[in-house]
Amino acid sequence: MESYEPERLSSAQLAAMRRSLTSGRGALTRRSLLRASGMGALALGGMAALGACGIPPAGRADAGAPSDDHSAEEKEVTFSNWTEYMDVSEDEKGRPTLEAFTQRTGIRVKYTEDINDNVEFFGKIKPQLAAGQNTGRDLICVTDWLAARIIRLGWAQKLDPSNLPHAFANVSAQFRTPDWDPGRAYSYPWTGIPTVIAYNVKATGGRKVDSVTQLLDDPKLKGRVSFLSEMRDTIGMTLLDQGKDPGKFTDTDFDGAIGRLQKAVDKKQIRRFTGNDYTADLSKGDIAACVGWAGDIIQLQADNPDIRFAIPAAGYITSSDNLLVPAQARHKTNAEKLIDYYYEPPVAAQLAAYINYVCPVDGVRDELAKIDESMASNTLILPDKEMAAKSRSFRSLSTKEETAYEEKFAKLIGA
Repeated sequence: MESYEPERLSSAQLAAMRRSLTSGRGALTRRSLLRASGMGALALGGMAALGACGIPPAGRADAGAPSDDHSAEEKEVTFSNWTEYMDVSEDEKGRPTLEAFTQRTGIRVKYTEDINDNVEFFGKIKPQLAAGQNTGRDLICVTDWLAARIIRLGWAQKLDPSNLPHAFANVSAQFRTPDWDPGRAYSYPWTGIPTVIAYNVKATGGRKVDSVTQLLDDPKLKGRVSFLSEMRDTIGMTLLDQGKDPGKFTDTDFDGAIGRLQKAVDKKQIRRFTGNDYTADLSKGDIAACVGWAGDIIQLQADNPDIRFAIPAAGYITSSDNLLVPAQARHKTNAEKLIDYYYEPPVAAQLAAYINYVCPVDGVRDELAKIDESMASNTLILPDKEMAAKSRSFRSLSTKEETAYEEKFAKLIGA
């Protein structure tokens, strides 16, 4: 377990977070695109505090110790999640899967949509976690890099496999062994977020675009290509194209990817690096092809039949949002039962049909087809075996690495 020390964010890291919040995943709505908006002054203040002061150095040695579990006598669980990341009834007054869980188990779920951004949310809960106190939450959903940090610091409780038979059996292979939580001892994925190649077939003259090499070298695409301003997505996809593993790359590999992209910038092959704002240009055809997020593509395809996606033969990057039980949570067993419930295929299908993200649960296809056959056949929601085999994750970074890499990436994209 990593020792607890003050952690300052570099100017490059802060800039990367601001990009994410204003035009990247942090700026997108959960229902229509990829991330919830609404950072506001609190989030920006939280980033400033993280950058100026670091994490407060008042951590206790027992901060990660398991709490006393009151699940048996207190039939409740408090769940913090992102906005529009849970199914709702047609009248928008109820949450069918949560209500069914309560009816079955007698466990009341206090469900709160109080996660607007990873940085903001971490700012809310870190003082209690550092002091070894209950955050008031039994279950949280955070993106993989923050899940890794919380686990590293000893602030997540180790899960009891006996309470997770469906989760253990049904978690998809591509999500089973992240480098930051091998075997899923502390977490389970809520959804997967693929980064793919998207193109407007009308703008490409009917040609398919299916590789990063094509994006960077095809003269017919010059000046009509965009990459993402999220470092892990753009560098990860470029590493894969160069035959490197984003889960095991070296500093030299990273520099090679930066150099490859810089050449395309210098010859004006790449029009710009974007957040979610590439979607309008792609739909209009001003951008012919790009690296983009699957959630965007599903939304765009609903309105524009010319929008296509491709999975490069070299592979693609998938990040994930993950469920964890914070240290000192009062209702660990109840939280584990809720996690396991969402790994039952009929329940997972109902959730996937609403949120339209990659479902991390095996055996859900037939159940989803009962709800919507088109969703069951959409590989951006249920990757087939061939697609899943090409999924790769960007490895965890040390603070030193993240600072150095974000500085180099910021220089590349002119941030």
